Amino acid sequence: MLDAQAQTGLQRSCGGAEVMLGGRDGRPRLTRLHQSGAAKVFLPRHADAEAIFLNTAGGLTDGDQLRFGLHLTAPLRFTATTQTAERAYASRGLPARLDIEMRACAGAALDWLPQETILFEDARLRRDTEIHLDGDAALLLCETVMIGRHAMGEAPRRARLQDRRRVWRDGRLAWMESLEIGDLALAQARHPALLGAARCFATIAILAPGAPDRAPGLRPALWADGCDTALSAWDGRLILRLAAREIWPLRLHLARLLTLLRGRAMPRVWQMNGDLT
Repeated sequence: MLDAQAQTGLQRSCGGAEVMLGGRDGRPRLTRLHQSGAAKVFLPRHADAEAIFLNTAGGLTDGDQLRFGLHLTAPLRFTATTQTAERAYASRGLPARLDIEMRACAGAALDWLPQETILFEDARLRRDTEIHLDGDAALLLCETVMIGRHAMGEAPRRARLQDRRRVWRDGRLAWMESLEIGDLALAQARHPALLGAARCFATIAILAPGAPDRAPGLRPALWADGCDTALSAWDGRLILRLAAREIWPLRLHLARLLTLLRGRAMPRVWQMNGDLT
């Protein structure tokens, strides 16, 4: 008999979701909405300045391609997030692709706060994030990566993540960060110069006029049980690095810091309960 899988190939998950928002008096107005395939975006009624992106395929594996886009054409304060953690599952060799492109006009404030990305054994994921800022637009970005689910006893030895972030201001590169995790890095991950005992880590970045001035007020809040945190600030940038063995202490600390930085509660989909002060 012929192998049906070899004959037809595996079906790949593809899709794109894009939102464009204008507005008046600080209230957003939807001017464009595009959705295709497994990529969706929700604009919840309980939060009129929030978009929630979603991958209905439930995860990413080899050959999958997903795109998220957001464009603020008015000086809005707006938050974009994801409905749940993104899961990078085992691949036969081809990487899954996740491309994110966002734009914010002068006077806008964009918070990009996706929930964590989980790498499973044999995962292959390439993620490219491009954010374009005009004039004095402000950006708050947070990205989190989990290497397996520690509570489930998972410790991937074979996986690859290629993660590139680039932020442009008025067409000039303002911040770039590239991260690559492969089999060798996972084998040496416990080295103190790499992750040590940590199995999850996060980056918070603020790119805005006056961002470094926020560092002194933030430093007293950096300590948290079960989580290591470091801060650097220079020339319109404030960068925080966090690492932890367990995801829950990391999520709690992220939520505290982001709530402090934003001056408002986290998106409801983050499902953070209890006192975060």
